[in-house]
Amino acid sequence: MMINDVMAELAALADPKKRAVNERHGDDHAVNLSKLRALAKRLKTQHELAVQLWQTDDSAAKLLATLICRPKNFESTDLDAMLREARTPKVHDWLVNYVVKKSPHAEELRQTWFTDPDPVVASAAWALTTDRVTKNPDGLDLPALLDTIEAQMKDAPDRLQWEMNHCLAQIGIAHPTHRARALNIGEHLEVLKDYPTPPGCTSPYAPTWITEMISRHVP
Repeated sequence: MMINDVMAELAALADPKKRAVNERHGDDHAVNLSKLRALAKRLKTQHELAVQLWQTDDSAAKLLATLICRPKNFESTDLDAMLREARTPKVHDWLVNYVVKKSPHAEELRQTWFTDPDPVVASAAWALTTDRVTKNPDGLDLPALLDTIEAQMKDAPDRLQWEMNHCLAQIGIAHPTHRARALNIGEHLEVLKDYPTPPGCTSPYAPTWITEMISRHVP
């Protein structure tokens, strides 16, 4: 499909009510995500089309781009620029999880973004760090990460705080030798302690999150 055809299809899928709901969470797309995924499945991988979609100012188009691109085709400079353009939460989240994490440049970018003065960019580094804490912790200094979380998470901007808290919880869940300290930090800082959590969902408050996940794996 040509980009004009895809943009027309996205426009046809737009729902003003969906946009109103999303705007309350800082997003601005108006397309049901299940329908967006169905469109991506039909399009399959089309990297050049994905690049064109990303270059639009339309968040739904950018989300679609993350689903049909080839992550390995992007250079690190491309991904850095794209992250700085991804200012809405959902676009930022999908770019990091569906593209950057699958890129051969993920570790390079994690280290580069970790000390970036832009908290939105730094939050991506913490998301990548959490992924390594879970899947490939060799070489990570977990005590140093806990030091940073303890010193900075309480006053961090929302999106950065959220990712640091996720990292804290994952260290406590995946690494028993650091669990007591992770729990202590969470209890001391009380970050997200009062976060509204729907019934049946796990609270993002790190001590509750860690305890709940550990209990699921205890015989």
